Amino acid sequence: MVQIVKNATLVNGATVDIVIDNQRIVEVAETTTVQGDVIFDAAGMYVSPGWIDLHTHAFPKYKPYCAIPDQIGYKTGVTTIVDAGSSGADNVDEFYQIAQAAKTRVFAFLNISRIGLMRQDELSDLGNLSFDAIQQTVEKYPQFIVGLKARMSASVVCGNGIQPLIIAETFRNKLALPLMVHVGTAPPELSKVLSYMKKGDILTHCYHEKENNHIFREDGSVEPSLLDAIDRGVYLDVGHGSSSFSFRIAQKAKQQGVYFDSLGTDIYQNNQKNGPVYNMETTLSKFLALGYSLEEVIEAVTIKPAKILSKPELGSLQPGSIADLTFFTVKETSKKLTDSFGASIHGDSLINAEAVIIGGNYVELEKSD
Repeated sequence: MVQIVKNATLVNGATVDIVIDNQRIVEVAETTTVQGDVIFDAAGMYVSPGWIDLHTHAFPKYKPYCAIPDQIGYKTGVTTIVDAGSSGADNVDEFYQIAQAAKTRVFAFLNISRIGLMRQDELSDLGNLSFDAIQQTVEKYPQFIVGLKARMSASVVCGNGIQPLIIAETFRNKLALPLMVHVGTAPPELSKVLSYMKKGDILTHCYHEKENNHIFREDGSVEPSLLDAIDRGVYLDVGHGSSSFSFRIAQKAKQQGVYFDSLGTDIYQNNQKNGPVYNMETTLSKFLALGYSLEEVIEAVTIKPAKILSKPELGSLQPGSIADLTFFTVKETSKKLTDSFGASIHGDSLINAEAVIIGGNYVELEKSD
């Protein structure tokens, strides 16, 4: 069945009709002549490829880093979520079944520890790092597992320092999968972590402000190993979360040209309900308030994460692309926005997700106060 969306506004300001057939985009035109079922008149709304959140915790089993996929997914305007290491080889079967039952498109970075986030010090026991277990899991779920995840902060690795990442590097090289690396409180130090990261890997929590281990040195200059990593093709993900995003660091990064690639939220049940994350639209609004353009923030949840995932068809409105779409408005109003460290700025332009098309269905989003 041919479906048509009328009068949607692109982020560049153009107004278009979008023609969809069999859940694929057929045409984007100023005025289409194709005949079909007009499922939505989007006058007054922006449209983009469906939003992609590269960093979530969508396996509902282990608190605190847990959520139900659809609650942090399509119901918030995000049509694709990527779980960042909530499950490992021992428990990914259960997560896969949950993911398959969701309306939201779900992928996973597999935790390099076979226990996943059953414990929050999952890299304290190197015996839980099994290449055979990971290889078998990747072979079983090749369309679901999009990479590996290593949480490299002191409370996770305990006395093991950089060793879990050295092991993860061997896994990544054998499997030819990208590695998402969480960085936080040292040890290990950021510079040491970055030295093991290669083209296509993702550094998440890139704008955190944890003492003596963020992207700026004491003299205010950018950590040289970060610039080297960016030159090698390492991607930067925001990974906002409850304790990993600082307006001060993000403002300084913008001033010095250290730009994010993807706007992952690091959302889970608690920081969705109680903040400071809440949802993707709030995270996007924070970056508008920091002075980024609408085009820049929307690219960071569409084109760029789709590229990182090697799934360009999810981040494009070109003919042949998957017809996951997010409809949103931008309202001129003032709101206090807070980072993970309690600092606040005022946003004058707030993005509001209004509806999605996913799986061939148009869904208006319920708004909560």
